[in-house]
Amino acid sequence: MLYKLNLEHILFLDIETVPQQQHFSDLDETAQQLWEQKTQYQRKDEFTAEEFYERAGIWAEFGKIVCISVGYFIHKGENRNFRVTSFYGEEIKILREFKQLLKDHFSQVKHLLCAHNGKEFDFPYIARRMVINGINLPYKLDLFGKKPWEVPHLDTMELWKFGDYKHYTSLKLLAYVLGIPSPKEDMDGGMVKDVFYKENDLDRIVTYCELDVVTTAQVFLRLRNEERLDDDEIKKV
Repeated sequence: MLYKLNLEHILFLDIETVPQQQHFSDLDETAQQLWEQKTQYQRKDEFTAEEFYERAGIWAEFGKIVCISVGYFIHKGENRNFRVTSFYGEEIKILREFKQLLKDHFSQVKHLLCAHNGKEFDFPYIARRMVINGINLPYKLDLFGKKPWEVPHLDTMELWKFGDYKHYTSLKLLAYVLGIPSPKEDMDGGMVKDVFYKENDLDRIVTYCELDVVTTAQVFLRLRNEERLDDDEIKKV
């Protein structure tokens, strides 16, 4: 089925998230208690709630989105381009602009969203943050009443599972085994919080996010047994 999909109908995306506050002590008392309850099974006795707060960006209830990067294919004759752009800054602005993109260009039934581990993380995270911010969900994220085969989402990690529900493979590992050159990243996901709050370097986070979008598209091409993108086919817009 992958071979039958029109690449131009797919929006590839990735998000970067951070805790809502820089420090656990910045949360009000209720939020601190709720965080402690939410994470008690993950922390066990190894970490205090305050120590574990470094990871708060993973949960939509305690984190926020600082960047959404997207990429899409454009074919003109024999030429193939992959265009990448990003939404960043204030979270509500990011979400509104992303929703507008979906509404204007990726709202038809034929259109699909694709991310690595997107079904477990990116798609529900964006939807939850939209609800929290009082934004009506766009059609592509409103899954209520949809049958499984009607959900317009693709997930490169799920595609790699081939039905194995226990299997987890990072994007970096999957790219490696498929022979996709690792992008020259100067950070990893665990550094996003410090780069955002301590270094105040949002541009660095955007670059990192865009590289993951390109890598996701490269993986998708390899899963279709197609040639990966050359550098000159990738355009920042």
